[in-house]
Amino acid sequence: MNKNEPEYKFYRHVFWGDILLPSHGGCAQFTVRYRVSQDHDWQWANQQQNTKDGELVFTAKEPEQENIKLAQLSLASAKEGFSKYFDGLSPDLKVESRKSEAPGSALWHISGKAGPAQDGQSGLTNVILGVPSRTIFYFALVRVWTPWLGPRHGRGKFRITEDAILCSFLRENGEHVVLLAVSGIHNVLTVLGSGDNGEVVIKSQNDNATASGLQVLVSTATNFEVATSAVIYEARKLVRPYDAETTDRIPTPVSPPGDDVVLVEKDAEAQWLSEWYDGLTYCTWNGLGQDLTEAKILNALDTLKFHGINISNLIIDDNWQDLDNEGDSQFKRRWKQFEANPDAFPRGLKKAVEAIRRKHPNIQHIGVWHALLGYWGGISPDGDISNRFKTKEVKIKDPAAGGPIAKAFEKQSLLAIHPDDVQRFYDEFYSYLASTGVDAVKTDAQFFLDLLKDPGDRRSFTRAYQDAWSISSLRYFGTKAISCMSMFPQAIFNSQLPTNKPTIPLRNSDDFFPEVPASHTWHVFCNAHNALLTRYLNVLPDWDMFQTSHPYASFHAAARCVSGGPIYITDEPGNHNISLINEITAPTTQGTTVILRPSLVGRTMDMYHDYSAGQVLRVGTYTGWARTGSGILGLFNVSDHRRTTLVSLQEFPGIHDDSDTKYIVRSHTTGTITDLMRPFDRKALVGAVLEDKGWEILTAYPTQAFTLKCKKLSDASERSPTHASVLGLLGKMTGAAAIVSSDIYVEANGRLRFDISLKALGTLGVYISDLPDWSIEDDLMVTILGYPVPRKTVWKEGDGEKTKILAVDILTAWREMKLKPGWSNEVIVQVFLG
Repeated sequence: MNKNEPEYKFYRHVFWGDILLPSHGGCAQFTVRYRVSQDHDWQWANQQQNTKDGELVFTAKEPEQENIKLAQLSLASAKEGFSKYFDGLSPDLKVESRKSEAPGSALWHISGKAGPAQDGQSGLTNVILGVPSRTIFYFALVRVWTPWLGPRHGRGKFRITEDAILCSFLRENGEHVVLLAVSGIHNVLTVLGSGDNGEVVIKSQNDNATASGLQVLVSTATNFEVATSAVIYEARKLVRPYDAETTDRIPTPVSPPGDDVVLVEKDAEAQWLSEWYDGLTYCTWNGLGQDLTEAKILNALDTLKFHGINISNLIIDDNWQDLDNEGDSQFKRRWKQFEANPDAFPRGLKKAVEAIRRKHPNIQHIGVWHALLGYWGGISPDGDISNRFKTKEVKIKDPAAGGPIAKAFEKQSLLAIHPDDVQRFYDEFYSYLASTGVDAVKTDAQFFLDLLKDPGDRRSFTRAYQDAWSISSLRYFGTKAISCMSMFPQAIFNSQLPTNKPTIPLRNSDDFFPEVPASHTWHVFCNAHNALLTRYLNVLPDWDMFQTSHPYASFHAAARCVSGGPIYITDEPGNHNISLINEITAPTTQGTTVILRPSLVGRTMDMYHDYSAGQVLRVGTYTGWARTGSGILGLFNVSDHRRTTLVSLQEFPGIHDDSDTKYIVRSHTTGTITDLMRPFDRKALVGAVLEDKGWEILTAYPTQAFTLKCKKLSDASERSPTHASVLGLLGKMTGAAAIVSSDIYVEANGRLRFDISLKALGTLGVYISDLPDWSIEDDLMVTILGYPVPRKTVWKEGDGEKTKILAVDILTAWREMKLKPGWSNEVIVQVFLG
């Protein structure tokens, strides 16, 4: 798909056969032996390619979890059914079956007691759950350090070295067993670990003076996402009674629900409603560094403008605040007053914001960074803030042995706003920011709540700070608040899981580190796996900023596009890749620049693939309506060698294997399009070759068939059906996401009509299977808002004698026709054929 024929002179042959599987589930290993001709020796593929044997895992016709449902009538039977999945269950745990909201899954609630806090120390309790039985592979999302999650993989005996929040085991019969440790209820933090003999160990930290309950949810299903859905939906019910405001709203599915509209994030959208994170954002962090000044910001924005980069949002990152201990590490500095650093912003924050908006009216939103506790080092005892608000000196734990944060806190304490006054503090701080023209915030270092040592402080600070921030940010900024360094259990279950407030962006992994070569493939791999959990939360996963002139720039850009989240760039002034920016953005009719986010959050399709094995990372997402929308697969080479991969059409998100619809698959990097194929066709495969740092984005488009009359063929009955599909904007990584709606039908006069609504301008692509039979001059008409477009803006893409892609330059046509958007932010295009 992603190699041009003159460059790629190899041949691919597809061989297939049927394997009769037994009625019970099972697994098997296989390899391939081949020879290039009868005159050559046989060779083993795994030896030639330096790969391990392949593995086939298949499910039973009647999975065990279906039979277990019949036994889930009593406590005894629930434990007996659960024991089929874990050996050596602890008698200290109570096992209860629960009715799952995810069809096709079985669900259990595991509970026990966590010992009380004593002598200023939280109570720590470890209980062995049992040894997962008949396990082939396992996957876990662990706390790589206090603020961040990351994936860990293994096979056979369960062994992890960090605490996990979510674990999944693939069994020999093809079933998935998913465990979720529930935290944040009654001041108990619960995680999962491993024992010496492969046991799952439940580890709880209790901040209460009395014994409290620990909770773990377990689900089994033949589909990983079904099992994960079951524990997530149940966890949401567990935390709901403890919310200040409850909601009866039913959680919406995160996959295409039948023939209804695919749900964008958490709510159905009848039309394209632009959110602030749909705009291209510039962040100052890596681009301008920590020595931040008003002059540097204005210079960077002028440079962006000079290069034609039209950003919609600006984030003023760390070091705009007025801090003490000048010259020390940022982690030793403390916040003095609301007003900005007078040396760097001599006219004050308000004047700086006014200057930015005056010189760059394209910037719609301006946000500022701050830590949840004010700054990395807390609050200065000698500043205005400590004089105005009640404070408390709190002891903190070592956040990361040997790290820069740990070295900064040798005294192991900091001054913080007292929980009794934190709501007033946030109200006044955000009221001040709003008065300066700031209308967004990035709130970082939220994990400091989990560094608090004293259990009394943990009880009083944790919920008070989260609630105060949520209430004030919603009051002053709406959804324009980014939650950062907040992937710790209490925040996940208290702030991010409930659906009683609008969706906001959540930083989904550790930072983008431009100067660390080995970090880039891991960054994308980690985000894709973390999204297996965060896609179910009431957040929009944010894969962090990147630089467009970096050696891994396009790798990161492609990952951000398929993530379904926001896109931020942090270029150094003047170091920009304009063509790459054009691949990830598009101009709107209002003159703004938007990114093209798919409807669903992107996540890895292969949850048990270990990073060290070097398989191609496949990130799947979907955009549009169910069955008529497009499945998208981002392919990323996370190894340091060339990789090849085969993708079945059935593996694209949103495609049903029993569908009779014919699809085409298009490569972004080459524009190559496959022949028509159905999901169950044996040859419904596409291949890709990925070099070092290589990536590809494949989009599967469903087509519709019509019988049309053509001048070249007088008898319509002799013609094959015309298959058609709207591709979205060509040249964009996720161009299909530019489609708001499309309708294709035959008019009464026999013409084929396309009604297309787009959210941005660019080159529209339309697939017509017999396009070579039609003449642009004689058989085609294209209009925008009812007006014919100039002839030069319509052409056949590629080889005119063979191509099946009609291209329409909507951007040029819009400008030359001097059209006005009116009340709508959409572009209405009509194509007539025949």
